[in-house]
Amino acid sequence: MSQSSIAIQIEALLTYALQHGLITKWDIDASRNRVLDVLDLDELEPVEQVDVECEMPYPILENILDWAAENGRLEANTVTYRDLLDTKLMGALLGQPSETIRTFYERYEQQGPEEATKAFYDFSKQVHYIRTDRIAKNEHWFSETPYGQLEITINLSKPEKDPKAIAQAKHLQASSYPKCLLCKENVGYRGRVNHPARQNLRVIPVELNQEQWYMQFSPYVYYNEHAIVFSGEHVPMKISTETFARLLEFTEKFPHYFIGSNADLPIVGGSILSHDHFQGGNHAFPMAKASMEKTFSISRFPSVIAGIVKWPMSVVRLQGMDRSELVKAADHVYHAWQAYGDEAADIYPFTGDTPHNTITPIARRRGELFELDLVLRNNRTSKEHPDGIFHPHQEVHHIKKENIGLIEVMGLAVLPGRLKEELELLAEALLSSDPRQVIARYEQIQKHEAWALAIKERHAHLHDSNVMDILRDEIGKVFATILAHAGVFKRTGEGAAAFDRFISTLNQ
Repeated sequence: MSQSSIAIQIEALLTYALQHGLITKWDIDASRNRVLDVLDLDELEPVEQVDVECEMPYPILENILDWAAENGRLEANTVTYRDLLDTKLMGALLGQPSETIRTFYERYEQQGPEEATKAFYDFSKQVHYIRTDRIAKNEHWFSETPYGQLEITINLSKPEKDPKAIAQAKHLQASSYPKCLLCKENVGYRGRVNHPARQNLRVIPVELNQEQWYMQFSPYVYYNEHAIVFSGEHVPMKISTETFARLLEFTEKFPHYFIGSNADLPIVGGSILSHDHFQGGNHAFPMAKASMEKTFSISRFPSVIAGIVKWPMSVVRLQGMDRSELVKAADHVYHAWQAYGDEAADIYPFTGDTPHNTITPIARRRGELFELDLVLRNNRTSKEHPDGIFHPHQEVHHIKKENIGLIEVMGLAVLPGRLKEELELLAEALLSSDPRQVIARYEQIQKHEAWALAIKERHAHLHDSNVMDILRDEIGKVFATILAHAGVFKRTGEGAAAFDRFISTLNQ
C-alpha cells in the first residue's frame, strides 16, 4: 500500500469517527496527529475528503493494519499484534472517560436507563471494543426441549492462541498490573502480548450497596447488551447477603436488565473467581421464561412468593415487592443450602472443612416485582465423576466438558468452536451408506461415533436439506442432558421428593 493509500485510509477512519460522533470537526487535526503518532508517521500526503459507508470501523482498520504489516509497524503480522495496534488506533479517537460517563448519565436522566445502556452498547461497538466482525462468525440457534426452547451458540469469535505471542510472553517480566482483566485499571491500558490492549475501553460507575462498582460490555458478547458489572476492588468472588443486595439494587437502577453471579466455588463457578463480578444484559433467557411448577411459603417471610422452577437444574425462585425482605429470604435459603446434606440424593455439604454447596443467583424485574432465581450448586467429585458429580458427565464430553457457568445455567449453551467443523464431518458421515467408515477417516469426530450412530438410527430419512437441522436439534437435547447432570435434585420422583425435603428445612 502506497503512502497516498495510507493517507486515504487515515482520512477514512477520521470520517468514520466524525460520522459516529466519536469526534467533532474541532477534533479532526488533533485526532489525525494522534493516529500519525500511533503509526510512526511524520506527515501525510494531502487527500480530498473521503466518503465512508460503513457502520463499524473494522474494514478501514484492516486496510491500515495491512499497511502496518508491510511497513514494519507490526512486530509480527498475527492476530495478537494486529489487535494491539487497532485498539491503539481507536483509542487515539476517543475522549476522556469522564466524557463517556457524563453522556451516559445525562441520557439516563433524560431518556431513561434503557436508552442509556443501548447508546453505550452502540458506542462500545463503534469504538471496536465489541468486535462485531468476529461475533458475526458465531453460530446460533434454538432447540425445542421439555423445558422450552434452549439457546445454542458455537463460539467462533475468540481468536486462536497466537504461537508467536505465546513465545514472546515467556520473555516478559511477571506483571501484576492490571491484576486481572476485570480491574478498573484496564481502562486506557496499552496492553502487551499476554494482556489485551484496552485504550478503547470505557466503563460506567454504578454504586451498589454503598460500594463502587463499574459496568462495561463483554468484547465477545453472547447476547444483547452482554454487560459485565465488576467491583472497583480486586477481591475474590463470594456469594453473601451483600451479593443479593447488589443484584436487586442493580435491577432497580436498570429494570430492563437481568443480572446474575457465577457461583463462588471451583467446578461450578465461572472462569474468573479472583475478581468479584456479575453478568447482565437486555436479554430474556430460557430460564427466565420457565414457570414455577410448584409454590411454597417461607413462614419467616410471608410477603415473599417462593417456588420451584420447571428447569433441568434445581432452582428456587423468590418474588416480592420489598427488596430488603427479598434479600433476607434469599440469604435464608442460601445459608440453609450451604449446610444441607442428603445422603440419599448424594449431597454432602463438606469434605472435612472444604465446602461443596453454593448457589448461582440471578435477579430480574417481573413488572413491579423483584425476582431472584437461586440455582443450587454442589462441586463434589467422585471416582465415577472426577470432573464433578453435578457437572457434565463423561457421556456428553464429546459436546461439552467445561464448567456450567451463569450463562449456561440460564439456558444458553456456549459450545467450543471445534464443533462447527465436526458437525460438517458428522453430516457427511450420516448421509453415507456406512457412517462408521467415514467416522474412522476423521480422528476429530471419532469421539462422536456412538452419538452419531444413535442419531442415524432415530432418523430414517436423513438428506442434505435436513441433516444439519437434525444435528443442531440433537445438540439441544444433549445440552438439556448437560443441565440435568448439573442439577442437584434430579427430575425424577426420587429427585422431587429430595427437593421437597430441602424445602421443608426452610420452615424449621
